[in-house]
Amino acid sequence: MTKPAIKPEKTDKPDSSGPTKQPSPLTVAAGARPQPAAKAVTKVVETPSSPKVIETVTGAQALVRSLESLGVEVMFGIPGGAILPAYDPIFDSRVRHILVRHEQGAGHAASGYALATGKVGVCVATSGPGATNLVTPIADAYMDSVPIVAITGQVSRSAIGTDAFQEADIRGITLPITKHNYLVQRPEDVPRIMAEAFHLASTGRPGPVLVDIPKDVLQARTEFSWPPTIELPGYRPTLQPHGKQIREAAKLIASARRPVLYVGGGVIKAGASDALRRLAELTGAPVVTTLMARGAFPDSHPQHLGMPGMHGTVGAVYALQKADLLVALGARFDDRVTGRLDTFAPHATVIHADIDPAEIGKNRVADVPIVGDARYVIEELITAVAAEHKAGHKADLTDWWRTLDDIRGRYPLGWEDPPDGTLAPQYVIKRLGEIAGPDTIYVAGVGQHQMWASQFISYEKPGTWLNSGGLGTMGFAVPAAMGAKVGRPDAVVWAIDGDGCFQMTNQELATCALEGIPIKVAIINNGNLGMVRQWQTLFYNERYSNTDLGTHKHRIPDFVKLAEALGCTGLRCETAEDVDRTIETAMNINDSPVVIDFVVGKDAMVWPMVPAGTSNDEIMFARGVRPVFDEDDV
Repeated sequence: MTKPAIKPEKTDKPDSSGPTKQPSPLTVAAGARPQPAAKAVTKVVETPSSPKVIETVTGAQALVRSLESLGVEVMFGIPGGAILPAYDPIFDSRVRHILVRHEQGAGHAASGYALATGKVGVCVATSGPGATNLVTPIADAYMDSVPIVAITGQVSRSAIGTDAFQEADIRGITLPITKHNYLVQRPEDVPRIMAEAFHLASTGRPGPVLVDIPKDVLQARTEFSWPPTIELPGYRPTLQPHGKQIREAAKLIASARRPVLYVGGGVIKAGASDALRRLAELTGAPVVTTLMARGAFPDSHPQHLGMPGMHGTVGAVYALQKADLLVALGARFDDRVTGRLDTFAPHATVIHADIDPAEIGKNRVADVPIVGDARYVIEELITAVAAEHKAGHKADLTDWWRTLDDIRGRYPLGWEDPPDGTLAPQYVIKRLGEIAGPDTIYVAGVGQHQMWASQFISYEKPGTWLNSGGLGTMGFAVPAAMGAKVGRPDAVVWAIDGDGCFQMTNQELATCALEGIPIKVAIINNGNLGMVRQWQTLFYNERYSNTDLGTHKHRIPDFVKLAEALGCTGLRCETAEDVDRTIETAMNINDSPVVIDFVVGKDAMVWPMVPAGTSNDEIMFARGVRPVFDEDDV
């Protein structure tokens, strides 16, 4: 793929359609008349170096040609009136289009594809409700820094701002939840804007970019050539960290008695997992990996304390609270990790490395701020720390590790089987992870099953754990698993979903069945909105207001029948004796999607737990059980 050249400055030439940058509805409400679709006309323009091919095309054809030139292999979408002109050239394109059943499915599928492959995911929707149905997956991608490009149709320029049929100001709606967005005003701008959109989505801190294209722009004729010149003055993500900050950080790391490497999802996005392991082993420091960083550091590694935060391990939470140095790498100090912020890691000096300078110091003041790509930061830290060690500067961490080993030995992850003899959800998920293995891609929805999946599956490799961490989007799992399977067809992909989450987006199983995308789905069916019920149990005197879904009492829906109706193989498991056999049966089915209804107990809870808004010091190991920490142990 030819990368577009970057040009720092340009003076835009106005034309009859108004200014080309950041238009208001009024400035674009005088557009061209719709024109009939036209075939591309090709001509060759001789240049000093080589001939440049210029084609006379419609805006829609320019869009599809741009996607092809950008190396796009697949897009997820559903047509409608405003985007329909683009679907005619899509019909002839080498880019695979997957027809989803709901625009939300298209957006999450694009995210799953991006997370599994590291490429930019693409979703397509029409104007109005089609575009607004993308809002949730766009917000989700924004919170988790996922590179997707959302292409939406818009009503014709002359109708913008008139409350026309199926009109929505999707650009205005998504302004707070996109890295950048565009309203295309001229067909000749399409190649440049598409190139910019992909560049913005995939560089620096990744994120979603929206491109909104009026119908008459798609229908109008223009000349297409590739590559275009990117015009993004001021956009220069910092990749290389400042040497002075690296040296200061290395001194602190070498002298700290209770250091912790606090690892976030940015390490995975930077492809820095191998470097992280080398840094951890060089320093000897314990490692904690956030929900978004599971797999960035092997769970089997002796220095790994697990996940911190609201449902993290006692060892990880303790380490952060007692640390004298936090080395935050690609992490953003969100509330689910910190608990009550003013009580978080009270004795720790903070080194905070992130590619997004806006994250540094946002929630917790950084004593040593480092702006840069996580891979470059870690590589340079390795060199600098090694130099400190060579100079004889290396703290003894023996006492620190003695304490941490004692804590994690006393408070391991585990569960108690339900007293009523029902199936324990933790057991189901643990066995799924053991049978499917570390090369499997696991995709979770949101809630109890998400937390259990993060706790009881051992993640050894990056890119094997996909979930909605920042926004917490129910309905994420099935379409994201679909996107992941499309991106990595040779991988086994398991969606671990709850009975509540599953009912939000299960229609995409029809897409999977028709498109030959054999994902596997484990429904952890406790008959309730499980995490909400857990909170009602603990904090609302067991007043279970509107959390019983009826999937136990009435078996509505019957997930096995629903799976079969959607073109999948449906299985059910209700006893511990059948768990392994059922999972193995699903593993042997590769010619259709598989759905397993695991009917589990409704009273299981996620432990450990730090109640929302409280200090991490208030962590509960189990209901009514607080860990006992010796204040003199460090």
